Amino acid sequence: MTHPVVSPIEAALTSRYGDAAAGLAPLWNDTIAALLSHRSVRAFLPGPLPQGTVEAAVAAAQSAPSSSNLQTWSVVAIEDPATKAKLAEYANGQTHVAEAPLVLAFLADLARLEEIGRRRDHPTDALAFLETLLIGFIDAALAAQNAVVALESLGLGTVYLGAIRNRPVEVAELLHLPPNVVAVVGLVVGHPDPARPAAVKPRLPQRVVLHRERYDASQPPDAIDGYDRTLAEFQRGQNLPPAGWIDAALQRVRGPQSLSGRDRLKEALIALGFGLR
Repeated sequence: MTHPVVSPIEAALTSRYGDAAAGLAPLWNDTIAALLSHRSVRAFLPGPLPQGTVEAAVAAAQSAPSSSNLQTWSVVAIEDPATKAKLAEYANGQTHVAEAPLVLAFLADLARLEEIGRRRDHPTDALAFLETLLIGFIDAALAAQNAVVALESLGLGTVYLGAIRNRPVEVAELLHLPPNVVAVVGLVVGHPDPARPAAVKPRLPQRVVLHRERYDASQPPDAIDGYDRTLAEFQRGQNLPPAGWIDAALQRVRGPQSLSGRDRLKEALIALGFGLR
């Protein structure tokens, strides 16, 4: 029995979109192929990373866009087992945080400009506004994503750690962060364990997220229901409960109790010195 020949483009699109990949014909090159092959890795080999890995990741991160070139972010490279174990504890016991050789904590950092202003006897009152902190969060996120692409190009695996925001004050104490600095996201890095491979997780169909000229609020039920089934099938293939997407997503936004402590983020930011005006 012969099987139809599937091109690398078709295979990559099907992995990312399931049946919703039908009819998609995007422009294609090696960079786009690498981006579509991204997967979250939570099983790592214990060995060290190649020398220069952190520097390569940071160089890539610093090549991301930065609003007004303010560069309102920093990163802490964490390799100490005790510190990683503490971060894993703060992240609701995610064992891969402690097991991986490296965690990069990307920070919104307004302290640097504050200190430069102090040295020059120059006002920095705009640092106390929510807009400036938002710039810091966006800069940190863009930098982190550049690092992900660079690390994956080196054959390494990564997974984001949003749970670094579960207990931001404790994380600040652990990493000795000064006022006006907060951890935005963690990035767990290591050699993927081939015995426990990760797969490409399907995403919502493009016709759900792509709007042309103006926003379409109809939220096509057939496309969303189809994605729910696609994700449930993916979960079965990963030996996970086939929960799908809809119920899990709605549970995540149900109320403050579903935010794992992040419902208190505003209070934590104030405690860390941010003005939020």
